Amino acid sequence: MKQVAIGIDIGGTNTVFGVVDQEGHVMVKNSIPTPKHGDKRQYADDLAEAINEVIDSVKQLNPEIEILGIGIGAPNGNYYTGSIEFAPNLAFQGVVPLVKMMTEKFPNLPAIALTNDANAAALGEMIYGGAKGMKNFVMMTLGTGVGSGIVVNGDLVYGHDGFAGEIGHYTVEPNGRACGCGQKGHLETYCSAPGMKRTAFELLAKYNASDSLLADKTFNELESKDIYEAAMKGDKVALEVFDYTGHILGRSMADVVSYFSPEAIFLFGGPTAAGDLIFEPTKKYMEQYNLPIFKDKVNIVPSELKMGDAPIVGSSALVWKELEK
Repeated sequence: MKQVAIGIDIGGTNTVFGVVDQEGHVMVKNSIPTPKHGDKRQYADDLAEAINEVIDSVKQLNPEIEILGIGIGAPNGNYYTGSIEFAPNLAFQGVVPLVKMMTEKFPNLPAIALTNDANAAALGEMIYGGAKGMKNFVMMTLGTGVGSGIVVNGDLVYGHDGFAGEIGHYTVEPNGRACGCGQKGHLETYCSAPGMKRTAFELLAKYNASDSLLADKTFNELESKDIYEAAMKGDKVALEVFDYTGHILGRSMADVVSYFSPEAIFLFGGPTAAGDLIFEPTKKYMEQYNLPIFKDKVNIVPSELKMGDAPIVGSSALVWKELEK
């Protein structure tokens, strides 16, 4: 009997899901639109129907497959309540009791659980990736925002209300850049992909750098990959974007190290594809700001999860973690 788990990742545009085996291989996957109308009951019906189709297709490949559960990663996903709570980037209003709704659809599954997407990524790294065997590490996801999952003594840190670990909303510059949450100066306004774009335009204005390879791009046209490509060609503005981003990120990581003393900090997401351009300055500045007792003790390493499948794989890991209890 081959045991598998279903992983679901709920994004603002699409909900992707798939069947994942114990080695972290995605056997079958699919997606449905995340609705803009916010009808949570209809969404649950559509999601359950799509999941059943995926289960049927994978059982055609191997009738002996046993589905052990469903793991769900979502913005503002609260592990304790099993609900998505007031997610700003989703159309659903208020609280969506998704675990309860999925349990009604799949009453015979041993485990159905939900957490936020960054926590799911941390679990995926622990079960399938580079954090195997680690009891203390931090996962940071760099994308349209900055998310984080913190593992201490082998367990995710949820806090008393289920929302602990929002490192992306750590204030790095008081009265700094406006954040989508309504506050100012948060880490994600500097170290996310959009944050790097904002840095690029600030530097273009600062230096009046009309000769930069980035100078002809409008704000809406510029993407983080353009900054990477320009940096690889030696563009001074683009190179400074990476150094500045690494400075803010590394300085913040020094604080994280002081709080949690992790064995490693894993980075995942689009900006990490820049490799040494982002990892080298981040490591340099983290060590610069680290307390002496933490010098050269903490590795900063790329996630070992496959970029395309990571959200599904990470969410599925929640099932294996639940079954350990």
